Amino acid sequence: MSTVLPRAQRNVIVLVAAQALLGAQMPMIFTIGGLAGQSLASNVCFATLPISLIVLGSMLSATPLSWFMQRFGRRAGFFVGAMGGALGGAVGAVGLYLASFPIFLLGSFMTGIYMSAQGFYRFAAADTADESFRPKAISYVLAGGLASAIIGPQLVKLTADAYVIPFLGTYAAVIGVNLVGALLFLFLDIPKPPVPAHDAPTGRSRRELLATPRIAVAVICAMVSYALMNLVMTSTPLAVVGCGYQTGDAADVVTAHVLAMFAPSFFTGHLIARFGVERIVGLGMLILAGAGVVALSGVALENFFVALVLLGLGWNFGFIGATTMLAGAHAPHERGRMQGLNDLIVFGGVTVASLASGGLMNCSGGSAEQGWVAVNLAMLPLLALAGGSLIWLALRPREERTA
Repeated sequence: MSTVLPRAQRNVIVLVAAQALLGAQMPMIFTIGGLAGQSLASNVCFATLPISLIVLGSMLSATPLSWFMQRFGRRAGFFVGAMGGALGGAVGAVGLYLASFPIFLLGSFMTGIYMSAQGFYRFAAADTADESFRPKAISYVLAGGLASAIIGPQLVKLTADAYVIPFLGTYAAVIGVNLVGALLFLFLDIPKPPVPAHDAPTGRSRRELLATPRIAVAVICAMVSYALMNLVMTSTPLAVVGCGYQTGDAADVVTAHVLAMFAPSFFTGHLIARFGVERIVGLGMLILAGAGVVALSGVALENFFVALVLLGLGWNFGFIGATTMLAGAHAPHERGRMQGLNDLIVFGGVTVASLASGGLMNCSGGSAEQGWVAVNLAMLPLLALAGGSLIWLALRPREERTA
């Protein structure tokens, strides 16, 4: 039986702490971003555009950050991400202070640099882990989000009304979170990738990688898991407040959701090892469908809580499973190319979902209830895509399913 390397353990601890502290800014911004956008935008259809710009920034940053980490190492890349988050928080605060929606959107776009870097924490956990520890390492790092699920929304409650200008204090807190959290990466111990020799294998092209059945399905399921989570979560604060509840209620729903996203991570890796990654990904898709059913059944506060808890749980199984599937389907020298391509596609889908979320929520009906129904009905085609891809993979010859 293989043993876990001390270096791998140390890196997981550092990345768990980073996920907990630096990751707190994402529930903070997702809780108030749409509400702040609603107060600044001239058209309510653009209320969730700040969230969409974060995701767009993340999508556009994924490939350059992946290349940067391949060239200069994970530590340098994660420092860049934290500084992007701090700068995004500062520009967002200026936008709120000046009541300028364009400046606020620019800050959101810069925040996407951090979101992209955070997406690589899970891959960094696998860099120094052996094959048996890899799914557990990925799960443990994502489990760090449990603390961020508590820290982030509680900071929103403490800071949202700290100044005359709503949410200005929250963006000031985001700056501090990034500056303090960046210090954690001083303890990260992941060797820089070696400079390839002149005659070293270059690996498969992007087209060849995506033509590999197992990689294609992993990318599709990761994209669907993240896109559906973002589609529904982006609109949730608007729906909760629009249905007559308070901002504090929206923060509590987001807390429950983020807890559900990360709490299962303590055992997701064990479930993958026992039952197989394809089954866990498929279970994630079924749970996401259940979230939509609960959301469509009513707008009582309990419905919001249950639907968002199921949404988080489905994301956890689907996304960790897809990440594990992808991590074992490409060679080390293909890492930078494949991981950057994966996150480009994943966050491209999330960007579209985020943009659609605001339009569906605010402009597809005459009430918050009608908008909420439209958001959840929009889950269907993506669920069909992921389910169909898993069935297609299961019907492939064994050598293609395991390659």
